Amino acid sequence: MVDQLGQLFMVGFRGTSISAEIAELIQQQHVGGVILFERNIQNAQQVSALTRSLQMCARAAGHPAPLLIALDQEHGMIRRLGEHVTCFPGNMTLGAIASEEIAYEVALATGRELTALGLTMNLAPVVDVNNNPANPVIGVRSFGEDPLLVACLGAAQVRGYRDAGIIATLKHFPGHGDTSVDSHLALPVMPHSFARLQSVELLPFQSGIEAGAECIMTAHIAFPALTHDMTPATLSPAVLQGLLRTMLGYQGVIISDCMEMKAISATVGVERGSVLALQAGIDVVLISHRRDRQHAALAAVADAIQQGELSLEGVYEAIQRVLALKKRYLSWETLPTPTAFADLDHAAHQHLRDTAYARSTTLVKDEAGVLPLELAADKRLVLLYRDVDLGALVQVLRDYHPNTQTLAVPQQVSLHQIGDILQMVGDADIVLVATVNAYRDEVQTELVRGLVHLKRCPVIGLALASPYDLLAYPELSTYLVTYEYTRPAIEALLRVLFGEAQAQGHLPVNL
Repeated sequence: MVDQLGQLFMVGFRGTSISAEIAELIQQQHVGGVILFERNIQNAQQVSALTRSLQMCARAAGHPAPLLIALDQEHGMIRRLGEHVTCFPGNMTLGAIASEEIAYEVALATGRELTALGLTMNLAPVVDVNNNPANPVIGVRSFGEDPLLVACLGAAQVRGYRDAGIIATLKHFPGHGDTSVDSHLALPVMPHSFARLQSVELLPFQSGIEAGAECIMTAHIAFPALTHDMTPATLSPAVLQGLLRTMLGYQGVIISDCMEMKAISATVGVERGSVLALQAGIDVVLISHRRDRQHAALAAVADAIQQGELSLEGVYEAIQRVLALKKRYLSWETLPTPTAFADLDHAAHQHLRDTAYARSTTLVKDEAGVLPLELAADKRLVLLYRDVDLGALVQVLRDYHPNTQTLAVPQQVSLHQIGDILQMVGDADIVLVATVNAYRDEVQTELVRGLVHLKRCPVIGLALASPYDLLAYPELSTYLVTYEYTRPAIEALLRVLFGEAQAQGHLPVNL
């Protein structure tokens, strides 16, 4: 069993090819899982070569089954593979469409692309119910605030990934949606009763389990109603064994969120946390970044077994769950060929992408009746936006109306400088103000309010991330939402703005 302890770990590494560090973890420590990030990715061909070489390294080292090679390909604003694969809608964009069929097809197409690249596991879908506008870490990563909608779309995606041969991962159990603290930075606390948890947060997980989900990721969140203390769910037997295993009847693999997040690393620490997580019922401990922490955690777990702190029976059961999952999905004989990704029907995937985005743009209100825009060539259109990566918006907007002036608001601008920026609007005929999470940004909020109060010309708000921005300035009379600022989302938005298409999306949260 000692040689199989590494099956209980998933680790990350730096570099776009196998490094000495990851090779040692696979060969000597027999680590059974690898997670990839943007730092590991150059293009599709390189990813295919990397995953294949990782698997060959594991096979040569005598692993009983291929590696779990995972990443967070949630789509929308969380896309580890960037532009190298099809850009599909993120969760809240899918929530605005509210189609189980499209959610399934997006997961199926995504799964086929991941499988062709040699990925074996997607750390998606997120099935947190985002019913807290102040949530700093979930937001548009959620399908919305309606537990039934989240449950239906999440289950559809589980089926899509399964049919594509990729392992789906429901996250973040038992629910990260109603929090105002980011577990990357501190320990959030869910203050609600167990009855509330059953009626809201747990519904999507139950639905996903019924749809065949075989992996669930835990949240580093305290649930005092369940644990009667401040133990994070990842380290709690009451949550993992009592709630998930016994009450919900889940028999699949449980993976932790990254143990280097401060909710764990700044409290019990990564090494001790890894032991406690396995004690609580975790099957795979995720340590994404630091090699020293990965080695220390492996050593701590081995020592805990030797000292009798971790039971051999519990460890054996966890290893068997991981190996059984691998057996159902993976085989040395079915690793993808180097041309598998190129051989996919990418045209069909792009058609699906375009169809989905066309149904997602949401017109919240147009009280002034200014849409669609019909501007003569000499009319001056001004776009104000926070200085983030909105190059696609600027480029496509000028294709529609060349007489467009863009004003990027610097990240470090002070509130007293807003007046100067507003004066630069001058005699514009129409002002578009593109916001990214303005409800958490006083500068963006004051900028929109200032534009509305100037009353020089119509002002159109474009929320390119959180739909909650409107809560900060309800007096704005025309407001559209895209939920993400990917290029396909921007293109769909501008087609609506200029009358080439009708807005078909519906708000998946309450404003």
